Amino acid sequence: MSTSTTRASWTLRPATPEDLEPAAAVRAVVMRPDLERLGRYDEHRVRQRLRDAYTPGHTTVVEVDGAFAGCVALRPSEDCWWLEHFYLAPEVQGRGIGTGVLAALLARTDTEGATVRLNVLQGSAARRLYERHGFVLEREDPVDVLMVRVPRVSCG
Repeated sequence: MSTSTTRASWTLRPATPEDLEPAAAVRAVVMRPDLERLGRYDEHRVRQRLRDAYTPGHTTVVEVDGAFAGCVALRPSEDCWWLEHFYLAPEVQGRGIGTGVLAALLARTDTEGATVRLNVLQGSAARRLYERHGFVLEREDPVDVLMVRVPRVSCG
C-alpha cells in the first residue's frame, strides 16, 4: 500500500526485529503527553511494554519519504483481531497518514469478516480517529477505553 500527498509519501512494509527500538522510541514520544496527564508516565516502562509485546510477524512499519515514521500491529486472537501499537511520529501526524494506514488495515479485516478490537488511553486524540472508522465503546475504566469494530459488509 502506498499513497502520496503533496507533503509526504508513505508506504507500509513488514516489520523486522531491527524495527523494535525505533518503534519503542516513537511510542515513548507519542504516548508521553497522555501518560503524563493520567499520572502513569515512566521513561523505562513506556518502552519496555512495547519490547515485551513486539512481534515482527504481526507488525507493519510505516515509512514516510523512505524513513521509519511509525508502526502498527494487527494481532490475531480467538474471535477477533487486536489493533495494537499504532504510533506515528509527531512530525508526520495530521497529514492523513494515520487515516490511510487504518483504512488499509480495516479493508483487510472487513474482507475477512473479522471484528477488530483496540485499547486507547482515556482522553487520547486517537479515539476520534478510531470512531471515524466505525469503532465504538465496548467498556472503559479510568485509564483505558476498549473499543470494538464489527466488519463492514459492502453491497455490490
